[in-house]
Amino acid sequence: MVIHEIVYYTDPLCCWSWGMESSLNAIAERLGKKVRWRYCMCGLIPDWKHFVDPVNSVQRPAQMGPVWMHAQAVSGATFDSTIWFRDPPSSSYPACIAVKCVELQDALYVPTFLNLLRKAGMSNAINISKQDELIKLARELKHSFPLFDHNVFKQDLVNGRGREAFRADLSEVQSRGINRFPSLLIRSDKEPVLLTGYRSLEQLSAFLKIDCVISEEESCSNNVSA
Repeated sequence: MVIHEIVYYTDPLCCWSWGMESSLNAIAERLGKKVRWRYCMCGLIPDWKHFVDPVNSVQRPAQMGPVWMHAQAVSGATFDSTIWFRDPPSSSYPACIAVKCVELQDALYVPTFLNLLRKAGMSNAINISKQDELIKLARELKHSFPLFDHNVFKQDLVNGRGREAFRADLSEVQSRGINRFPSLLIRSDKEPVLLTGYRSLEQLSAFLKIDCVISEEESCSNNVSA
């Protein structure tokens, strides 16, 4: 199978995406630059009036804590689930919009920014539904990408450009009937295949028919390569 593109359906507050991040980093490293990655934000939590997860019996913030603890036990990723009791995010939409604002400047910035968001939100218990926190985290992109324009990011966060890009992602998710995250759409020289839900590195490697390992440094940091 010759892979051309992987579309990653995810969300900055998707705990299973954070749990899978080190594995995806290893996969991306192994596949190299010949494979294009595209990130589609799914808008996991519109708000707590409309969010219901019947599989995990979650319909209010405090019930999300045990889900994160389970994700940590399965994946080994670092979580601080106390955020759901102390300062629960009101929605994942603001962070999704922030990702699209970054992408409007350069798609290569997206993996690094997603990692910043997830480490802040899931490991450091920072409420990434707050605009001021998103602006602070975006400023950190300058360390890795000097050409990133923080002022343009702030403008796109409020002028509607980021929101419109996010709406396009939501439309794609709905049109494809994707309702489980993370999901990976694999485009290759064969028929496209959709992988849904958390997968271990071994499962991903077996499906893609590649050999790869996670270094000790990657396992500790959950960094995703750009």
